Amino acid sequence: MRYRGEEAIGLIETIGMVPAIFATDAMLKAGDTELVSYENVGSTLVTVIVKGDVAACEAAVKAGCAAASSIGKLTAHNVMKRPVPSIGDVVSVHDVDY
Repeated sequence: MRYRGEEAIGLIETIGMVPAIFATDAMLKAGDTELVSYENVGSTLVTVIVKGDVAACEAAVKAGCAAASSIGKLTAHNVMKRPVPSIGDVVSVHDVDY
């Protein structure tokens, strides 16, 4: 899903794909958010990005943090409430179309 800067984004980063998938499931169930993309960085770091309104992203990140931490290592998390539109060029590199 291409991000164009019109909504908040929530991000979590984990070590390993399994905690990231588990966190993504929790994030998408916790609030009215949509999966934007994921990034698999070297050293097994995986970042997952969702979009939605601020409250939904905050709830999603909170749920994703709890889920990831319960089975693996959470390395970072953030909610960007009003990112500039050009952030879309960065976060949509591996956008997910469904």
